[in-house]
Amino acid sequence: MKIYTKTGDQGETGLFDGTRVSKADPRVDAYGEVDEVNAWLGLARAEGVEDDIGGMLVQLQRDLFAVGTALADPRHKIAGRVKKVQLGDGDVERLEHWIDLLDAGLPPLRRFVLAGGTRAGGALHLARTVCRRAERRIISLGPDAVDRTVLVFLNRLSDLLFVMARSVNASAGVPETEW
Repeated sequence: MKIYTKTGDQGETGLFDGTRVSKADPRVDAYGEVDEVNAWLGLARAEGVEDDIGGMLVQLQRDLFAVGTALADPRHKIAGRVKKVQLGDGDVERLEHWIDLLDAGLPPLRRFVLAGGTRAGGALHLARTVCRRAERRIISLGPDAVDRTVLVFLNRLSDLLFVMARSVNASAGVPETEW
């Protein structure tokens, strides 16, 4: 498989149903935002995190491919046939479990905290903000653009990324800067 296809040289790309759309199409923009979240998670992993967080990040990166697939599949034809691109309530519950698990080891929040800390913590804070932006982009596509679970998943993911950033910084002994 070649990396370049030359099919996008005129500013268009293909969706999974074969439709050609502008690379500036709102749907393409939305899955581009999801791809950016994925890249920030990769950077956080590359900066060095504990194994448990690293394993979570790998799973989240896989999940984000499923989100991108759902966005590139406007007629919802692929998700029903390919198991690894399906997100369900169990995936949301997994994120909630991880949030509770990580949060239990952190001091209670008393104030807002400024993004930062370690390089991995900073990358996770950035991923959180891009995740929120991706969520807004998807919402702007309308109520039938993707399964509702995708929106719930992204909403929970941004919460998890906040707690992960706090956890990574705490594990490294880097104190939070309160606002």
